[in-house]
Amino acid sequence: MKIAIGADHAGYPLKEKIKEFLMKEGHEVIDFGTHSTESTHYPLFAKEVAKAVQEGKADRGILICGTGIGMSITANKFPGIRAALCTNEYMARMSRLHNNANVLCLGERVLGVELALSIVKVWLETPFEGGRHEKRIKLISEIEHEACSKDLP
Repeated sequence: MKIAIGADHAGYPLKEKIKEFLMKEGHEVIDFGTHSTESTHYPLFAKEVAKAVQEGKADRGILICGTGIGMSITANKFPGIRAALCTNEYMARMSRLHNNANVLCLGERVLGVELALSIVKVWLETPFEGGRHEKRIKLISEIEHEACSKDLP
């Protein structure tokens, strides 16, 4: 699987560990940065990862910041992106089974490395269940289309 990954300065150390894990598992990783712990702005990295997934340059994306909140807010601004902030394996599993999440958001400051890697593993291995959930994903897309076609005040 081709996975786009990005992090701000707060998520950089965990990004590097996840990147290493992904490569060991045989995934192709597209690293959009950051490449240090020097202060930076998370929306820049969320934008690049979301665009890569949106445009089909990556199958899925992973974003890491201090809490994962800012990354998920930013990534979800992009049509077709279903970014899920997950803090445990159950949330990761359900985000895939029911919501077909294509971007995983994690918080370096709220997760230990082992838990984060376990969340990533579950998220990558869990398929979308489809069925009744397919209708809900379609509704999300319709709402997204309607909301994105309106002029902002």
